[in-house]
Amino acid sequence: MRESILRNKSYDFALKIVELYKSLTSEKREFILSKQLMRSGTSIGANIREAEFAQSNKDFIHKMSIALKEANETDYWLSILKDSNYIPNDSFDTLYNKNQELIRMLVSTIKTMKNKA
Repeated sequence: MRESILRNKSYDFALKIVELYKSLTSEKREFILSKQLMRSGTSIGANIREAEFAQSNKDFIHKMSIALKEANETDYWLSILKDSNYIPNDSFDTLYNKNQELIRMLVSTIKTMKNKA
């Protein structure tokens, strides 16, 4: 059940990242930072999806750990975009909070699976 919630939340988050990417590239004409954010922000869900068909618990933990690293990187790019005034504080706060929720869920999932191993 937890992975299903995580799957859905990461997918919804990816859609929000795509929306922000479109806005940054069309309205602000910002292509470099936004592309990095797009890559890491959508990669979270992609790695969670990969973990669904992991070959072992170790493989599952590995894929979820990659998703966690991508979420951490996403946090970095969001902060850079906010601090360089490409995104307003309210947009940042919304995405940052959603990303932090994903990070907490990923950490919890990884810990649970490590305890089972």
